[in-house]
Amino acid sequence: MADEVILLDFWPSPFGVRARIALREKGVEFEYREENLRDKSPLLLQMNPVHKKIPVLIHNGKPVCESMNVVQYIDEVWSDKKNPLLPSDPYQRAQARFWVDFIDTKVYEPADKIWSTKGEVQEKAKKEYIEALKILESELGNKPYFGGDNFGFIDIAMTGYYMWFEASEKCGNFSIEPECPTLMASAKRCLQRDSVVNSVPDPEKIVEFAFKIRKIYCV
Repeated sequence: MADEVILLDFWPSPFGVRARIALREKGVEFEYREENLRDKSPLLLQMNPVHKKIPVLIHNGKPVCESMNVVQYIDEVWSDKKNPLLPSDPYQRAQARFWVDFIDTKVYEPADKIWSTKGEVQEKAKKEYIEALKILESELGNKPYFGGDNFGFIDIAMTGYYMWFEASEKCGNFSIEPECPTLMASAKRCLQRDSVVNSVPDPEKIVEFAFKIRKIYCV
C-alpha cells in the first residue's frame, strides 16, 4: 500500500518551500494543498493545533510540523531513496542543525523587516541582513553548496530565502550580490535544481506579493 502524503502549504512561504523541495529531492509523491492563512482550514487547525502554521506534512494521517523538522523527517523516513539531505557523520549533522538555527534566528528577522518596514528600521534591517549573509558566505567558503558537492539540509533552509532575494532587493532598494558574490553564486546554483524549479514560484509573483504586503502594513 502506497504512503499517503499530504502537504499543507502556502505558495510564497520560505518555510513551506523547504518541504516541497525535500519531497522532490527524495522523489516522494505527495498531494499539495494550498492554505488560506487568513481563513485557515479545519484540517490545518486539527493537524497543527499548537502553532496553527504551515507547513504541515501529513503522512498516513499523522502530522509533522515545523519546516526543518519536516525536512529531517522526510530524509529519515525515505532514507532508502535518493539524495540524502543530512550528512551521515554525527558531528556534521550537528553542524548542519547549528547553521539552520542561525539562518532562522539571524536571517529571518531582518529579512522580514526589509519588506515590512521603512526608514531607519529598514536601513538597520538591511545592515543586519547583509552581516548575517556574510557570515553564511564565510561558512560556505569555496564549496558549491553548504553540503559540499551535495545539495543538502542547509541549502534547503536557505533556498526559502534565496527565492525572496529579488523581492527583498526591490523592497529595500539594495543589492545582495556585490556584498556576497559567492553566496549569490550558490543561490543561483540551488535555484536551478529541478527540485527547486518545480517548487518555487516565479520571482516576479513574490515581488508582487511583497509589495502587496507592504501596503497592508501601510509602508
